[in-house]
Amino acid sequence: MASLIPRPWLLSQEQQNPAIATGRPLRWGVVSTGGIARSVTADLALLQDAELYAVSSRSQQTADSFAEGHGFSRGYGDDDGVPGYQRMVEDPAVDVVYVATPHAQHFEIAKAAVKAGKAVLVEKAITINAREAEELTALARDKGVFLMEAMWSRFLPSIQRAFEIAASGELGAVHWISADLGFPCPPNPEARIWARRDGGGALLDLTVYPLLWPLGILGFPDAVDARGTLTEQRVDSQNLLSLGYSGGAQASLTSSLLAHGPRSATVAGELGTLQTFGSVNNPRELHIRIGQSEPRVEIFDPVGTGYSYELREVTRCVQQGLLESPTMPWADSVNIMRLFDGVRAQLGVSYPNDER
Repeated sequence: MASLIPRPWLLSQEQQNPAIATGRPLRWGVVSTGGIARSVTADLALLQDAELYAVSSRSQQTADSFAEGHGFSRGYGDDDGVPGYQRMVEDPAVDVVYVATPHAQHFEIAKAAVKAGKAVLVEKAITINAREAEELTALARDKGVFLMEAMWSRFLPSIQRAFEIAASGELGAVHWISADLGFPCPPNPEARIWARRDGGGALLDLTVYPLLWPLGILGFPDAVDARGTLTEQRVDSQNLLSLGYSGGAQASLTSSLLAHGPRSATVAGELGTLQTFGSVNNPRELHIRIGQSEPRVEIFDPVGTGYSYELREVTRCVQQGLLESPTMPWADSVNIMRLFDGVRAQLGVSYPNDER
């Protein structure tokens, strides 16, 4: 498949502020009150054309507390057997729903929002397997509703610039890529990141970030070899993916919940290299070295935490009546889940959702 070519409008955001309005205001509803919901909400508040309207939780008290603490107009909790998220998506005032729950809940909640006619931004991974991703995107197409996976790093100016440099030919033909993301996470089978019922493990939480680099530069691979370490619950605590391409290029990706890694990416071409240091998913510097010359360093200062760029994309697309983002299209989300299904088959990892 072709590599993901950066869109000119997005590259121009290196000089632009994604907080600046691009059209009519949109009223947002957020499903969940966890850590990622708090982080993304803080960046959402920066957008001039975003209104923090509603938040949902199982508990009405939790929803109300989050709403008051983060500037939302109202909260929705479970009531008389009706989930808080269902009550929220049925509110006619809500324009866009952001789903920030654990992986295993993405499909059902996003499906409810799409059926209610709401535009949807759903955290990565978009679902827990390809079957759910295929069904969800087909439903969005049938209902004529915008849907996007919240792969926020893909929209960052630094990563879009890295893709642009690789596509420009400055590095020459790219022959190999390496990327890693790792940190030790205390073992706890009840914690979301470890729980099999929630889609726990390194693959769905971490591997999406190292994988972004070869997908953005080389495209989807022709072959994937996966190795990993499994917990007693049989979710992966660490994995190593080797990607092969018909033209001979290769990529090596490591994700770990057991050990710290350098969190770096290297793109190696016949003329030079591009490297990041310290953050594979939100790099502030790109080091470009042609031959043995001194490296050129390009520095980036993202607006907010960095989520503002994907939030601007959702807003722009909805304002323009698009059903999917040209930078994070449905086909990519579905193909990533197919790739992950294949990896899980090699590792011996399955989730309860696979049996539905």
